[in-house]
Amino acid sequence: MNSQNGTDRAQRPYDIVLFGATGFVGALTAEYLARHAPQGCRWALAGRSLDKLEHLREQLAVIDPACAALPLVEADASDAGSLRELAESTRVVATTVGPYVWYGEGLVAACADAGTDYVDLTGEPEFVDLMYVRHDARARETGARLVHACGFDSAPHDLGVYFTVRQLPEGVPLTVDGFVRSNAMFSGGTLASALNAMGRPRESLRAARERRLHEPRLVGRRARAPLGGPHFSRETGTWALPLPTIDPQIVARSARALERYGPDFRYRHYAGVKTLPMALAGPAALGAGFALAQVPAARQWLMHRYAPGDGPSAKRRAESWFSVRFVGEGGGRRVLTEVTGGDPGYDETAKILAESAMCLVADALPKTSGQVTPVVAMGDALLTRLEGAGIRFRVAHTR
Repeated sequence: MNSQNGTDRAQRPYDIVLFGATGFVGALTAEYLARHAPQGCRWALAGRSLDKLEHLREQLAVIDPACAALPLVEADASDAGSLRELAESTRVVATTVGPYVWYGEGLVAACADAGTDYVDLTGEPEFVDLMYVRHDARARETGARLVHACGFDSAPHDLGVYFTVRQLPEGVPLTVDGFVRSNAMFSGGTLASALNAMGRPRESLRAARERRLHEPRLVGRRARAPLGGPHFSRETGTWALPLPTIDPQIVARSARALERYGPDFRYRHYAGVKTLPMALAGPAALGAGFALAQVPAARQWLMHRYAPGDGPSAKRRAESWFSVRFVGEGGGRRVLTEVTGGDPGYDETAKILAESAMCLVADALPKTSGQVTPVVAMGDALLTRLEGAGIRFRVAHTR
């Protein structure tokens, strides 16, 4: 087992505690762990309701009878004492409890204080920036690794760019463009997080500014992720629409931390749309959603239309897929790579979260601490795990 922060983590009762286990993605993550956690991995389920946890444990025991003995941990996002006890009981906490800007900070703080590694599924830039400002320094002191965005936001993009950069020459300026396509549906929890983020533009801007005041300046190198313009991409055969998600921010932070990305790195992030009518309709729909999110009553109405805990059926998820194509250039070389998988928001997200938690527990990893990206924390080890779990990373074309 990997231990790198010098605390007594190896003697703690659990290796992994899954918080929010009875939610939609939480239950999928628990099912994945029931099927794939290695023998000897000590993991537990955590949440507010022992009754719901017991019901989930019964379902997991059908998958693996050993799960009938899974420990249950009662904890509430609003109860600092229960979160502290949870963090002190385990080496890694994986949490699905969002929107994180409302419910997430207490657990981050507890893990930073306890020297406990932490992974979540957030796609909320405001939350990530606030957690950096408030808890990165403490996590560095205790050796905790705070790894946000360990789901479809943003591991396939972060690792996909890393994979692409490795196909390009070292020590030269590099550019990478990513193009995302999917046919998947979203859950109530995802909708709540997205609407909450869109409804807080001032708070998000304020958090980003505060983060910039605390972050060390990058000397002698440059890494950035500007918002690109709409255009037709010949390489991917799609209309490219800029995606203002957290993914390019995560990629840029990986590039800032790792010299392999070269002296001058730029990443742009797009949705790849096959037809022009869809390309024209996309920004209109996004604009309408943003406008509605500014009105509290409309935001609440939309959230209640599709409640957290709900999500697409197993049949619908089985029909879902994602593809992210990356076009990388540098040093006279051009490469097209692709990351592909199944249902991105749920099945693959649960897989990525579970594999990230197991990676932090079991794999030989770079020595790091504080708030770090999936690539900086786990890099090659997580990429290898995800490939073994069925998410494909490939080089499609080079010249």
